[in-house]
Amino acid sequence: MIRCAGGAAMLLLACGLATARFGSALQQPAVTTRDGSLVTLNRYVREPTPDIVLVGSSVAWRLKEEYFSLPRIRNLALAGGSPVTSLEIIARQKRLPKIVLIETNVLTRLPDDALIEKFSGGADNDARFLRPVRTAVAAYETWNHTPPNPAEARAARDRLLGEPPSTFDNKVYLDRAVQQMNDEDPTVAARVNVARIKALIDEIERRGSRALLLENPFAAEIEESRMVRMSKAIVHTAFPDGGRWLPIHPPIGELRWADGVHLDERSALIVVRAIEGALAARGATPPRS
Repeated sequence: MIRCAGGAAMLLLACGLATARFGSALQQPAVTTRDGSLVTLNRYVREPTPDIVLVGSSVAWRLKEEYFSLPRIRNLALAGGSPVTSLEIIARQKRLPKIVLIETNVLTRLPDDALIEKFSGGADNDARFLRPVRTAVAAYETWNHTPPNPAEARAARDRLLGEPPSTFDNKVYLDRAVQQMNDEDPTVAARVNVARIKALIDEIERRGSRALLLENPFAAEIEESRMVRMSKAIVHTAFPDGGRWLPIHPPIGELRWADGVHLDERSALIVVRAIEGALAARGATPPRS
């Protein structure tokens, strides 16, 4: 056990050094996507339950927690994943957040059953053995991403908003994304995901939580793609009640996308502001701690 613990500590140290050296250059998880998901979900199940949780795909992953001015908010969106994965994990916990925001832009990926089982409240088959390692990972993550104080966070957000919109030419990436999304038929996966989302919403709302659906804006060309149009038709047919949706209205002319799908940092902050405004308008903002 001592050798095992020593080996785990060396592995964590190596990961930490690698993150410190190369992490700032990464815009979105690549080969470490699943590792990032493990850390994110591990933090969620071990820390106090927040007031608001956001679930979704890489589209919502870009809406960083530090962009929000609201306290006690967690982003459980999984890059390369389905919103159902995090939503099901939330539903299986003993305590629920007051509000769950569900991004519905990408519904073509099926839930990750292995992650759901790993982080479910009753899934303790490997908990005793892995607890020291998970605790070490969580401690390192907390140390490496210590949140700034409110004044620093507000100043950073103001600086980012004060910058002009990006002039990056994304045409090559946009054209590629449009072609891929025109080739993809989301029907089967979207219907499976929507049915599960519906059941999970019923379950968490019976326990006192509140679920709201939202759509992040895409570039106009992406909005017109086959995949997006078909996905929207499926999800809106399943959820026709306007009260179920959180409509956001960011200034589209101010938004920029690296590939037409994923917002850049400034644009993500603008969308976060729109989400917070929509929550306040709906009276869905929990009291500040």
